[in-house]
Amino acid sequence: MKKIKYYYNTNTLRYEKLETPLRVTLLRILGFLSAAIVTAVILVSLAYKYFPSANEKRLMQRNEALHDNYYLLEDKVKKLQEQMSELEKRDNNVYRAIFEANPIPDSARAKAMAQQQEIQLVQGMDQENLSTSISNTLNTLTARIAHQTKSYTEIDGFIKNKEQLLACTPAIQPVSNKDLSRIASGFGYRIDPVYKTTKFHAGLDFAAPQGTPIYATANGTVETAGNTGNGYGNHVVINHGYGYQTLYGHMFRIKVRPGQHIKRGEIIGWVGSTGKSTGPHCHYEVHRNGEPVDPVYYFYNDITPEQYDRLLKLAASSNQSFD
Repeated sequence: MKKIKYYYNTNTLRYEKLETPLRVTLLRILGFLSAAIVTAVILVSLAYKYFPSANEKRLMQRNEALHDNYYLLEDKVKKLQEQMSELEKRDNNVYRAIFEANPIPDSARAKAMAQQQEIQLVQGMDQENLSTSISNTLNTLTARIAHQTKSYTEIDGFIKNKEQLLACTPAIQPVSNKDLSRIASGFGYRIDPVYKTTKFHAGLDFAAPQGTPIYATANGTVETAGNTGNGYGNHVVINHGYGYQTLYGHMFRIKVRPGQHIKRGEIIGWVGSTGKSTGPHCHYEVHRNGEPVDPVYYFYNDITPEQYDRLLKLAASSNQSFD
């Protein structure tokens, strides 16, 4: 049974029935509901924060474990990248330099900038994509390791063929010149004997009597043997491999033929004065990767250090060439 409330009206001096307006009643109900909802939200938030469920506890533990594993893997990956970078640096700057081999281009390996971008991208990812990103990074490292392994296999081949490489590198003078009296003109700009102008002389001139034997300065295969009308007269070009070629010009007579395999010290012809020449001599050139280089740096097998110093001075003298 609902209780009826009365209040004393001082104006009428009577007890009158207390009636609450509908608006006030609605406001009270709304206020109560609002307070209840806010209180419930606060209680639920506190409960979720400080009293997680069993499933949430498992997820939180798994998340922490993933974080720990990710940072461990990231540390290992960084160490592997540092080791790979050091190996690549030593490969290009040390091992390949020893064997005069071209370094592996950066395009064959993962570039440092791309690696850094990848690391920054991984750090901004959520846990769902971390495994994929780490897998991609490891795939990149695997590719780099594969290229490095291939490089070391190639270097191993260089080591095994070192003796062959040395045999195919020009290392003696093309004519007998023990007393170093036959160097007539060196490598570089010299006075042309016909036109009397300064022109580039791409080899060394060895003055010698006609018929003096000319020797191959390294093992190789004869590419050219004859007179091709290029000013060298009767000449021989030998391909030694490893980027080396030698040319022997103005021969009186040629002994070898194209395609013939030659050993160092083997006679390939005799000194003459054919072609554009002003006297009997052997014009000798060394080419490295298609470019002429100073032959004087390839006479280290048949002379002493003292003779070599004297030879350098003779070859550097500015004089008129024979061709």
